[in-house]
Amino acid sequence: MLAADLILIGHVLFVAFVVFGVVAIYLGRIWAWPWVRNFWFRVLHLAAILFVVLQSWVGAICPLTTWEMQLRARGGGEGYEGAFIQHWLQMLLYYEAPEWVFIVAYTAFAALVIASWFVVPPKRL
Repeated sequence: MLAADLILIGHVLFVAFVVFGVVAIYLGRIWAWPWVRNFWFRVLHLAAILFVVLQSWVGAICPLTTWEMQLRARGGGEGYEGAFIQHWLQMLLYYEAPEWVFIVAYTAFAALVIASWFVVPPKRL
């Protein structure tokens, strides 16, 4: 179960990178943070959200979710019962809504990230 918990933590960190990354980019423009224009940070950030969007468009389940669930099943675990922190991390990531809601949300968020390339253009260092 430890491996599944570590994947869950990695999943949360991935989501945090995507969400807080775009917030940091726009705040960085306002507050003149030079690191938000780092080309490789921006490429990695854009690739992360495009991966999520592509996954949603083709109806694929996130590989991290699949891997985590397989490890939980192998360990004899069911669903998302477990420690307090684990429970709340899962509440942040997994919620119920029609599939189209996720597709629209991910696509809109990706548009915001793509717009950041024009509003806050990256610079090669």
